Amino acid sequence: MGELVERVDEQDRVVGVVERGEAIERQWLHRVATTVCRDPEGRILVHRRQEDVSRFPGQYNWLIGGAAGVGESYEEAAARELAEELGVQASVRFVFKLLCRGAISPYWLGVHEAVVTEAIVPDPSEIAWHGWVSEGELQDALQRLTFVPDGADALRRYLAEPTP
Repeated sequence: MGELVERVDEQDRVVGVVERGEAIERQWLHRVATTVCRDPEGRILVHRRQEDVSRFPGQYNWLIGGAAGVGESYEEAAARELAEELGVQASVRFVFKLLCRGAISPYWLGVHEAVVTEAIVPDPSEIAWHGWVSEGELQDALQRLTFVPDGADALRRYLAEPTP
């Protein structure tokens, strides 16, 4: 059996439990939790996905994350994904969520932020390269490099959010 996720409705209320692959295939809403990683200087972590991953191979991303599991909050999923993909334990702060129509499937996207102070040890099966960039450098990179498509709307909204 594949990864189980909660199928949700247009108001982000749980309506059932399904396999993630089925949710994608049938275009059912489910939850995805992501984190914007910043270093103490405020730079944003950017990474390139491995060429052999199933979704968006070789593309760049500024978010770390994945599907929220059954019974898992957005915050719990975001923290788990940081540990799995970057090998770091960091406190995540919820910033916003948005209904994303998605390049492969619709989903609710929870965006978090974390300041990462420890060394990053990326999962080599997921991440081929990573580096820290300023907000301006990230916006420039979006024009030059192929980024995971769902991140553009989230980036615009994230950059417009007031900082706490």
